[in-house]
Amino acid sequence: MKKLIVVLGLALAACARQPGAPDLGNVQSNAPDTEVQQRARAFTDLAAAYFQRGQFKVALDELRKAILADPKFSPAYNVYGLVYMELAEDKLAEDYFRHAIDLDRSNSEAHNDYGRFLCTRGRYDDGLAQFGAALRNPLYAAPEQAMANAGSCAEMKGDLALAEANLMRALKLQPDNPQTLIKLAALNFRLDKLAEAQRLLTRHGELAPASAASLWLGVRLERKAGDRAQEAAYGLQLRKHFPDSEEARALLAGRYE
Repeated sequence: MKKLIVVLGLALAACARQPGAPDLGNVQSNAPDTEVQQRARAFTDLAAAYFQRGQFKVALDELRKAILADPKFSPAYNVYGLVYMELAEDKLAEDYFRHAIDLDRSNSEAHNDYGRFLCTRGRYDDGLAQFGAALRNPLYAAPEQAMANAGSCAEMKGDLALAEANLMRALKLQPDNPQTLIKLAALNFRLDKLAEAQRLLTRHGELAPASAASLWLGVRLERKAGDRAQEAAYGLQLRKHFPDSEEARALLAGRYE
């Protein structure tokens, strides 16, 4: 077991999360593990690390080992769901998410990830219900994740008031989260609250490197505000650093809305 933990540490160091990678949540638990659960957790953590690197086949191999070690280890089935979600195997993804939750109703990470899956498939109310289930667990270590995801889901649904409320709750819990800042900035832009959108975008820039999304938001903000020089500066950075992005293509095509 000691050797397995050493290998896990090396693999996780090599497979550090890249910016923009899907958020897996935290597969750790406060409850003490049995030896069987420790082995399952080690393989599951390895699988999560490989998943974050896009090495899906290796991730699936590690998950099979996790299930062999402990067929009732809920977090392993959740990561299975994430892998199949990325592979667009929706039936398998949903089956694994649901099984993870059936095994452990208090697995807030599984509720959160299943909620993201449902929302990206257009099942907004079902997704919001899963975020609510995640947040009802008082021991959930990262409630701001479910709140932010609920905000994004509500925005996709078209309920902008609910989206704003959830994103503001998430930001209150974690004021320096760049992902929440940019989501809330974009929503404020959509609500025509330009000053607040600019404030949030500036704060995002203080905490994280510019992304295609943040630069594109900057272009559109300054265009609406009438600052052509700053609009051009954002546009130049977008074309230079993210020339193949969807945002850069929208800029070149003049699709500002």
